[in-house]
Amino acid sequence: MELWIPITIAAAFLQNLRSVGQKHLKSVMGTTGATFVRFGFGLPVAALFVLGLNSLAGYPFPHPGLVFLGWMTVGAFSQIGATFLLIHLFSFRNFAVGTAYSRTEPVQAALFGLIFLGETVTVGVIAAIAVSVLGVMLISIARTTMSWKNIFASLAQRTALIGLASGMLFGIAAVAYRAASTSLGGPNFMMQAAVTLLFTIFLQTVLMLAWMVLREPAELGRIARAWKPSLFVGVVGATASFGWFMAMTLQQAAVVKALAQIELIFTFASSVFFFKEHINRTEIAGCALIVTGILLLLLLG
Repeated sequence: MELWIPITIAAAFLQNLRSVGQKHLKSVMGTTGATFVRFGFGLPVAALFVLGLNSLAGYPFPHPGLVFLGWMTVGAFSQIGATFLLIHLFSFRNFAVGTAYSRTEPVQAALFGLIFLGETVTVGVIAAIAVSVLGVMLISIARTTMSWKNIFASLAQRTALIGLASGMLFGIAAVAYRAASTSLGGPNFMMQAAVTLLFTIFLQTVLMLAWMVLREPAELGRIARAWKPSLFVGVVGATASFGWFMAMTLQQAAVVKALAQIELIFTFASSVFFFKEHINRTEIAGCALIVTGILLLLLLG
């Protein structure tokens, strides 16, 4: 088994834990604060990864150049923009349409990987991505009155366009992070990923902190009062991101993002076994498609 596969699965599991933590934080702070903690409290963790790899493993620090800084900045801004658009979708009554289209991220990552990095994927990988994306989109509309016919007919609607834009920015971010990490050229994938993560989280922390100071200063007090769960989100989130960055250093972003859809399986497992929630047939069918897509990816990729 190639190393990027277990790394991606572990990152998806940790991201699911981070999401659970952020949902809890949403009850005590706003969206901005709940988003910030994954960066602000994750920054020291990212720094520890870099220092640990240098002092304990003996890996030298890479020397980031303009190419690295350019791609890292593109990735950081794209991720913030994609997250903002995704959250903005929930203010619309028919947000399920946009959410479904935002799940086209792996497809768009494949396209941007080809355009910006000249990376191609096999027919088998394309088929695997298509199957898993269909599964995720099916889950997105499972608890609504939407049908596949309405989904495709709504392509020109505002929510659909916002969803596509969110998926586009997430796809660009994934490709940009891969480009930034690989541009370092060494010493190995772990240190390259750790340095990319550190620079990215630092920039995102500064941007979001400045925003809160200027526009939402009350959020700072809420974050301080909820520092323990915020610390959990930061540690788990940074560790998950480290996994994503390592995987995308080793493998194409589109392929990693296709396997990353397994996160939804973890989400449903948590819902059923821990929260005793009921899932319907459509959601089960969506999960089955995701699993099928992942198996195709591992067998044909």
